[in-house]
Amino acid sequence: MNPDEVKKILLVDDDFDLLEQNKILLESKGFNVITAENSEEGFNLFQKEKPDAAILDLIMEQMDSGFVLSYKIKKTNHGKNIPVFILTSATYETGFKFSASDKEEKEWLKCDGVLIKPVAIDDLIEKLKSFNAQKK
Repeated sequence: MNPDEVKKILLVDDDFDLLEQNKILLESKGFNVITAENSEEGFNLFQKEKPDAAILDLIMEQMDSGFVLSYKIKKTNHGKNIPVFILTSATYETGFKFSASDKEEKEWLKCDGVLIKPVAIDDLIEKLKSFNAQKK
């Protein structure tokens, strides 16, 4: 990935072990990663740090915390222009499958993609590349 496209990533997850694991993996790929353990802290960091991308856990304080946080981010001028991805393991627990594969789903979910946990970092980087390619 071209470091000029995405340098700083906001990672929000209430599972501290997954948060740290993904942070280490992303940093090993050259990204600057800022982390938050809940959606309120995540939105505050988003406003302060203006990251180049946001990766959000779906289920945190509430069952839909990731969707709500994504919605808040996408409503901002900065958030409209960056990739926001939701990470979830809800499919395993609920059987519900979330997707943001078309424009209607992206509009409804207010995110640019949904990834199933555990996510392979290379898959996540491909999603970031794809988002940036579409923006050009």
